[in-house]
Order: sequence, then C-alpha cells, then structure tokens
Amino acid sequence: MKLLWREELSVGNNVIDADHKYLIEIINMVQQSLEAKDRAELNRLLDDLSNYSLVHFDREEKIANAAGYAQAQQLGLSHQALIKQLEQVRAEIEEMGQGWSAEVARHFTNFLRDWLINHVINEDCLMKPLLEKFSPDFDAR
Repeated sequence: MKLLWREELSVGNNVIDADHKYLIEIINMVQQSLEAKDRAELNRLLDDLSNYSLVHFDREEKIANAAGYAQAQQLGLSHQALIKQLEQVRAEIEEMGQGWSAEVARHFTNFLRDWLINHVINEDCLMKPLLEKFSPDFDAR
C-alpha cells in the first residue's frame, strides 16, 4: 500500500513539509522496486533516500535552530540515529543478493514507512507550535 501525505504530518513549515513529501515519494518508489525485484533501481533509490535524508536533516536542523527550538540538539541526535538505521537497512538489503520474497519486501517497506512517519509524528511535529509563529515559508538557509 502506497504511503500518502496526510495533513497531520505537517509541521507548519512549507520547506520541511515539502521535504517530507519528497521522502514519502522516494519510499513509495523503493516499495515499487522491492516488489519488482529491481536491484539496480532499488540501489539508486536507496542512494537517493540516503542523500536526500542528509540534506533534509541538515535543513530541518537549521530551521529548528533559527526558530529557537529548545530541542534542536536532541533533534540532531535523533537524525544521526535515523541515518544509522537507514545504513543498517541498506546493509541488510545488500546481503539479500538478487532475490527476495514478497514478505521481505513488505518488511523493508514497512520499516522505511515507520522510520519516516514515526520520526515526523513523534519528533518533528513537536516543533509545530513554534514554527506556526513564523511564516510558513520560513527558511533559515
């Protein structure tokens, strides 16, 4: 099942929300490549997910700091942990070789969905009351 953007995922900042929407898009494409057992596309998409996550986390931390978010340092530590989790998943997928079952594809897809959605809901959305005091287009870059 495709992961869809829901308004309750909004943190009240268009820059961060756009990043989250794009990360959802990448995860949906990862799911498709897992289901199709397309190793080359999967590797490309996992590269995209890793690279874009780093860019997004940096941008999100800059916005949090500029907005005066008291938990900005904790957010950075959480991002580091998320990157390590993503690296672990990539290593596990690499170990699978060329073939994997539909169950394995569901497992990794569910992990990536939870990886993003749990972070957004449980951590990023804590910034929403603060970010709503700024323009929705507030960008610290």
